[in-house]
Amino acid sequence: MDDCRFCDESYQTGDRVIISNEYCFANFDSHPVAEGHMKIIPKRHMETFFEMNDDEMSAVYNLICEAKKLLDEKYHPDGYNVGVNCGGAAGQTVFHLHVHLIPRYKGDVPDPTGGVRNVIPEKGNYLKNP
Repeated sequence: MDDCRFCDESYQTGDRVIISNEYCFANFDSHPVAEGHMKIIPKRHMETFFEMNDDEMSAVYNLICEAKKLLDEKYHPDGYNVGVNCGGAAGQTVFHLHVHLIPRYKGDVPDPTGGVRNVIPEKGNYLKNP
């Protein structure tokens, strides 16, 4: 796709690329929410997670695992969030699939209960809001 920055060959092969495989690559997020926040991005243009074929799905999973190992060694996080925004209603703003791998650290938020459920803050902590 001509106007997609993630499809640009220089973006997929440039200095920003930390690790890659045949179907995808990973780099550090330009606007990280935590130290070490990475994006895993398929090389083929697609908008959402649900458009990946089996080879791409496997490659993305493998790169997530490789990125986690790298982040474990470099930053020693206490946990992770793995997230994908699919569609504008889910908060997607760059319409080329990318998977966020976000390291989490004890004390980075007052109460992490609910994790990714906090995309709707009032419903995130199901222990307090049954």
